[in-house]
Amino acid sequence: MENILVFVAEQWLLVSVLVILVGAYFWTENRKSGDTLSIHSATRVINNGEAVVVDLRDAKEFKSGHIINAINIPHNKLAEQLPQLENHKTKTILLVDKMGQHAGAAGRVLKTNGFTVSRLQGGISEWQGQNLPLVK
Repeated sequence: MENILVFVAEQWLLVSVLVILVGAYFWTENRKSGDTLSIHSATRVINNGEAVVVDLRDAKEFKSGHIINAINIPHNKLAEQLPQLENHKTKTILLVDKMGQHAGAAGRVLKTNGFTVSRLQGGISEWQGQNLPLVK
């Protein structure tokens, strides 16, 4: 541990550059998968008809409760079911999953294919935590 501290003290410039580069990498990767929307922003774009909700959870979880009018496309089948979303290219695709763990990868796939993408911050767990309605 002492050797690491000595290295950091002696090579502070190198360590600073490394930290900045790692931060920039994570920031750009996060941006590639679409903006993150808060619950309130997501509710606004859904109610205004500006977004189509795509629920990335499996069918069993989707049937147990989902956002009204959401389209269920499990995250592992997104690439093969892209044609199902072609009619919605003029709107933002709002990705929802359980806790936000799969929305990033799905967002990158959709953005690569020309879609405008946003991700629901905290996923369906946050939606439920705010006592917002789900349909079955």
